[in-house]
Amino acid sequence: MPRRDRSRRAAFAHLGPLDIPIPVSTGTARLTQEHDGSVLLDVNGVPSSHLHPDPEHLVFEYMRWMLLVIDRHLAELPAADAPRTTGFPDGTPTPAPQLAHLGGGGCSLPRAIAARHPRTRQIVVEIDELLAQQVREWFDLPRSPQLRLRIEDALRALASWREDRFDVLVRDVFSGSLTPTELTTMEAAAHADRVLREGGIYLANCAAPPGSGLMADEVATLSAVFGHVGVIAEPAHLSGKRRGNCVLLASRRPLPEGIDRDLRSDAVSVRLARRPQVEALARAGRVLRSR
Repeated sequence: MPRRDRSRRAAFAHLGPLDIPIPVSTGTARLTQEHDGSVLLDVNGVPSSHLHPDPEHLVFEYMRWMLLVIDRHLAELPAADAPRTTGFPDGTPTPAPQLAHLGGGGCSLPRAIAARHPRTRQIVVEIDELLAQQVREWFDLPRSPQLRLRIEDALRALASWREDRFDVLVRDVFSGSLTPTELTTMEAAAHADRVLREGGIYLANCAAPPGSGLMADEVATLSAVFGHVGVIAEPAHLSGKRRGNCVLLASRRPLPEGIDRDLRSDAVSVRLARRPQVEALARAGRVLRSR
């Protein structure tokens, strides 16, 4: 896909006040603008999102990796980016790909997907009502039906969705610097499997502190539900030597081909873990269950 000329992108026209605490429902947010016009959003002192005037330019590495996988997955769907006027031979319109995001923040990834794949329909679940209202204005987010914001607890929303609804489900929920434990359990993974269409893909942001075994536990848990599990991580993170964000992938079907090849073009030295590595992690971890 051709790169857009970022030099022609205007800065955000409706940005909130910079470098001061801004009240939100769960505490405070802070906006910091960089020299290139991008904006870092902190929520309660933790970096939440980094948005660039060019919506397809993602600063957080793990979001770039997620977008790469989503690009690959959508390319395998029938006419995912075809105009609305096209459809199946019998005249039935081609359905728009459906994506859901658990956790919103500044909606960096949904914004990038909307720009790159305008036919997609996305729903973002965010628990902080004031933050959701403000980021829509600050960052000129697309409106419904292209991008809907739902104010609700992530697990409650996940459990309420009907089965076979989404082509892609993204988990990017944090309380402080960790994912809430109730979203890492086998029960949550089973809900993710239930709401995905056949061949749909689940992407989860996992920030595992060294020595915690969290990555292995999550891989073991997903492997207990899904037939195909993958891990995108830097080598030092994969080996447990340092903290970092990795992306966990899970599907009923084999993962899209070409992911590791595409990752080699990223600025960070990152790889899709080989199958023996994933299997070793699953054996080392424990299946997490709700208490």
